[in-house]
Amino acid sequence: MLTQFRKPVLLHTLLCATLLSLPASAIDLTADLTSRVSEVKAGNQQVVLLGTELKTGEQAPAFKVVDNNFKTVQLSDFRGKTLLISVVPSIDTGICSLQTKRFNSEVANMPENVVLLTISTDLPFAQKRYCQQEQVADMAVLSDAVWRDFGSNYGLLIKDMGLLTRAILLIDSEGKLRYQQLVPELAQEPDYDAALAALAELQKKS
Repeated sequence: MLTQFRKPVLLHTLLCATLLSLPASAIDLTADLTSRVSEVKAGNQQVVLLGTELKTGEQAPAFKVVDNNFKTVQLSDFRGKTLLISVVPSIDTGICSLQTKRFNSEVANMPENVVLLTISTDLPFAQKRYCQQEQVADMAVLSDAVWRDFGSNYGLLIKDMGLLTRAILLIDSEGKLRYQQLVPELAQEPDYDAALAALAELQKKS
């Protein structure tokens, strides 16, 4: 019985020990990324975003993240599906929690070919604890903490914060980015109605 509880604790301890033992340059996953001053604001300051800026209509770039068991999840896993990706800076904070629970509640209204995901840079341990505590069980909550691959490839990493900017993305069944909403203020909820209307319109065309 004790063994099943020791495994995640041991994994967490080893991960933290490994990160702490590395020099800062060894764990800087953003050093070579391009940067841009965005229209997103944190308070009165414009946010600098790292990674490749995408345009609607382009092929959505591949990405890999992990679930709460550190299992790799990739864009290719959802081939043939329409994806709504809810992006949050830190899941266990007020606005991010509201956003996550709102989209979790929408899963029941979606057809089988639509998949809803939440992605943040929170550690999988924190995401798992949050989902259990808040009963978020209908959509996958995934972590970009390991490689920063999603944030880098989608141009959503906030410089010097290690967080993702708040956004909603729609990727169609052919793998093209059909909608993106970068929320203009980090402390503001997204426009849910606009995102869901875009999803409904996309479904009509598919």
